[in-house]
Amino acid sequence: VRNFNSAKLKVNDQQGNPIEIAAVIVFKVVDTAKALFDVDNYEEFVEIQSETAIRHIASLYPYDLFEEEGFSLRGNTDEIAAELGKDLQKRLAVAGVEVMEARLTHLAYATEIAGAMLQRQQAAAILAARQKIVEGAVGMVQMVIRQLEADGMVELDEERKAAMVNNLMVAIVSERGAQPVINAGTLY
Repeated sequence: VRNFNSAKLKVNDQQGNPIEIAAVIVFKVVDTAKALFDVDNYEEFVEIQSETAIRHIASLYPYDLFEEEGFSLRGNTDEIAAELGKDLQKRLAVAGVEVMEARLTHLAYATEIAGAMLQRQQAAAILAARQKIVEGAVGMVQMVIRQLEADGMVELDEERKAAMVNNLMVAIVSERGAQPVINAGTLY
């Protein structure tokens, strides 16, 4: 059993983003005649075909998915590794080599875009968090209004209901603590 550790290869993912990717390939020779006579040097053949397969797989998928569904290099490492192994097995069968395992060992955006892509990931995380906060706040406001109406504590016309919704949403969603204002008179 042998290992081949690829160099960090700079390739473009499916979306054209430059990325760095590397893998380790665990293999063994199962047909020595093919390994000796069908290729010049089976070790070099494994290296060249491994790098070709890594480049090919990297170009089929985006590094990361932000809005859409599907496979990505970062989000589906087990599936990507399995596909890399299958691709390599097809390429290396002619040399009498069996691929036992293929695993990504390095995956990163290329340095020239790493900062911008990190900002994009952070922005996506912030948006997802804010969406959850708003969904929760809307649920809480609906619950408060239903409870107040069910208990008969207050009767709210549509205008007052809208004002209450506005005030509750601001208080719940605001990043700073709410500053209550007490009316000394009546609004109506």
